[in-house]
Amino acid sequence: MAKLYFFYSAMNAGKTTSLLQSAYNYKQRGMRPVLYLPQRDDRAGRGVIRSRLGLEAEATPFGERFDLFEDVRSRVEADGVDCVFVDEAQFLTPTQVLQLTMICDQLKIPALTYGLRTDFRGEPFEGSKYLLAWAEELVELKTVCRSGRKATMSARMSADGERVFEGDQVQIGYNYEPLSRHLFDLPKSSPIPYPKSPNPKSPSER
Repeated sequence: MAKLYFFYSAMNAGKTTSLLQSAYNYKQRGMRPVLYLPQRDDRAGRGVIRSRLGLEAEATPFGERFDLFEDVRSRVEADGVDCVFVDEAQFLTPTQVLQLTMICDQLKIPALTYGLRTDFRGEPFEGSKYLLAWAEELVELKTVCRSGRKATMSARMSADGERVFEGDQVQIGYNYEPLSRHLFDLPKSSPIPYPKSPNPKSPSER
């Protein structure tokens, strides 16, 4: 049975490298993978997936109204599809995650998605929320915080290296640092209200 996979991590864990390696393995075996990338991510050019190691591949860019199920079904009828890959999957809409489940269940094609669980405030991305709820296979790609602990959060940093706590959820091109939840300091970062102590100490001081 075809499954929906969600490979998730904090920033700098090698998600894109893993995607490109898996897609390459399919091609090496004479199979036909299809790669998708949200059109808002054009850092490497429109429809280009590129890893920090310099690996890259062409992908189909898509917006919020793009129908993944219908696009894959048309490709199946034309040339066939053996696997679907989606980079930056946190930007999927709930409807598009539903379409991915249909690709697996109705077209019998596995779908491998790669993305972040949470944003720079620790809030879940909409696409990731539904992938975590509906995917059969959840795979954490691990990376390390500067403290030596496992990094599970992604802090947004300004150009001068200062931590950023305000702004839109999606900011392509910012620098991000993977941090443990301890150093991320959720009470300070999260928009969820909670009474603060009068003189809170930073995680490094505790």
